Amino acid sequence: MKLHGNAALSLKKRELLVTRVVEEGWSLTEAAAAAEVSERRAGEWVRRFRAEGEAGLLDRSSAPRRVHNRTPEDRIEAIAALRRLRFTGAQIAEVFRMPETTVSGILTRIGMGKLGRLGLEPAQSYERKRPGELVHVDVKKLGRIEGGAGWRVRDRKQHYNRTFTDRDGCRRRTVGWEYVHVCVDDATRLAYVEVLPDERAKTAIAFLGRAVRFFRRHGIRVERVLTDNGSAYRSTIHALACRILGLKHLRTRPYRPQTNGKAERFIRTMLGGWAYGAIYRSSAERTAALDGWLWRYNHERPHGSLGRKPPTARLAELNNLLGSYT
Repeated sequence: MKLHGNAALSLKKRELLVTRVVEEGWSLTEAAAAAEVSERRAGEWVRRFRAEGEAGLLDRSSAPRRVHNRTPEDRIEAIAALRRLRFTGAQIAEVFRMPETTVSGILTRIGMGKLGRLGLEPAQSYERKRPGELVHVDVKKLGRIEGGAGWRVRDRKQHYNRTFTDRDGCRRRTVGWEYVHVCVDDATRLAYVEVLPDERAKTAIAFLGRAVRFFRRHGIRVERVLTDNGSAYRSTIHALACRILGLKHLRTRPYRPQTNGKAERFIRTMLGGWAYGAIYRSSAERTAALDGWLWRYNHERPHGSLGRKPPTARLAELNNLLGSYT
């Protein structure tokens, strides 16, 4: 039995109280004093016991049995229908001319408080069975660090970011960006990362070649590469490079970054663990810390989708499994 947080008597104490009054002949005043409750409270327990037996000694809900202003069920069903169409709580409240707090409470009660993927097509997850069958490539742009820690650590007003005026009179910043190119194997999540000065086609091609050699050193032959629809990956020179490397190039659906979800998720992990996981004095110091973090990710860090094992352990398992069938 779940007791009220401020209940003076447990179930056993209530049974003892009513036993003393009903069976042993104690007066209500004596039984209340022995139980250290008021005579009125003791009388209530005795009346409930005589009317309902032991069930009368259980706690009861303090909620009213009938609420005259409760939202009708058909209105709740209509609210749920609009929620499935991805209406926000404010929009639903405006449609039915109801308080937003009431709509929010109803949505929370029926389990639709958060939109998430509500009303969208189910997410289709997939995983390749063979290492190298598909690798995911993506680029993350990071602001350079100059003059000490970046704005995430320092006050934005004090953050050092020298500017200049170009020929057209436009005010421009001088710190600029760095581009983190990532390549993740679909089956094992083994990752290769480089920090490069741009995301042009030549840079992307050179990175892809080094990534292929990295996976080859781990016994993985890359067969397919999946990228987004960036200009570097749509270029003719990139297509020629993929042909020379013996790779089949796949691109994600337009405006659907989740198609390249394993690279996107790796980037989130990388940002939290490396890029924003420490305070760096310069971009060079941040780049120098990448190798150590990446080694730990590949060899030591437990991966949630790999049974809490690192990518290299998953690679060894798949090699043993595939080897047993050859």
